[in-house]
Amino acid sequence: MKRKHIYISALIIACVISLAFIGSDKYWTITANDVKLDFPVNFPKPVYTFKDNTPTPAEFTLGRKLFYDPILSRDSSISCGFCHQRIAAFAHFDHPISHGINGLLGKRNVPPLQNLIWQNSFMWDGGVNNLEVQPISPITNHVEMAEDLGHIITKLKRNKTYAAMFNDAFGDTIINSQRLLKVLAQFTGLMVSNNSRYDKYLRGEDTLSAAELHGLKLFRDNCAQCHKEPLFTDNSYRNNGLKYDSTFHDSGRMAITGNKIDFMKFRVPSLRNIEMTYPYMHDGRFHTLKQVLDHYTQTFIRTPTLDGILVKGISLSEQDKTDVISFLKTLTDKTFLYDRRFADPNFVRN
Repeated sequence: MKRKHIYISALIIACVISLAFIGSDKYWTITANDVKLDFPVNFPKPVYTFKDNTPTPAEFTLGRKLFYDPILSRDSSISCGFCHQRIAAFAHFDHPISHGINGLLGKRNVPPLQNLIWQNSFMWDGGVNNLEVQPISPITNHVEMAEDLGHIITKLKRNKTYAAMFNDAFGDTIINSQRLLKVLAQFTGLMVSNNSRYDKYLRGEDTLSAAELHGLKLFRDNCAQCHKEPLFTDNSYRNNGLKYDSTFHDSGRMAITGNKIDFMKFRVPSLRNIEMTYPYMHDGRFHTLKQVLDHYTQTFIRTPTLDGILVKGISLSEQDKTDVISFLKTLTDKTFLYDRRFADPNFVRN
């Protein structure tokens, strides 16, 4: 854990130093090449294809500004980027559950934002099924941003900067919720992570150590049915044997479907950049990958809705767990983490 904090701290310092010496606005300028729809050849066909929402530099830039602007919250204190932090693959660094306005706490861990266009639904319980409307949930949630779309539009119309940016993006000064949601979808939809050491290994551009290769084999034998390559999720909802939390009373997908068979089923998260997105599980109860593997091999709870894959249990030695973790760390994509396109444009520069 200590090493992880040191690594994160070093990464943050590196970002701060690198940005502090950026003197040219070219760093922040988005070009046509930056928004080109060029997806990994080994990935499946995207669910969200950008039909009727083709990314443009001006619209992407507007989406980026809105993502990092607390104007989207009721008291202008919380932005999307407040919870979805770039340094943590757009999860919330070291926070078990989400933090909202007035210091209010949610009941679920902030999921990372990456490869979203390959998801067919969103949130831990699948309560949203379209990328363009997903932001409405946190924006209107009373313990997150607690705002109303109509009020946001009113605030944006009063803002001269946004009037100019909407005009640049759409050719007129019309500001409405449809445009707001479309530009946010462009910004988040282009967050594609596919350049980790694992990806380079598949492309023949890098090698893996003996421990990492053994971890990959163990992963494919024990984990890949749910965390399917290359996205490292199958987009399903499963009960993975977590103990019911009597504090949050979170029944998972059952709250959406009303079906008891969905009790304690939560989205299978992607494991890409998993080294950076701790703590883990829907409520952030585990702080290390070792704790996660210990859960699957020792402490999972057998309930009627437990996923069938876990019924017989998973057998891993302590060395096996170490090797699996070594492999999982090859999924860290520094190209994605450092991508200037997704940096906060409000960052203070010299």
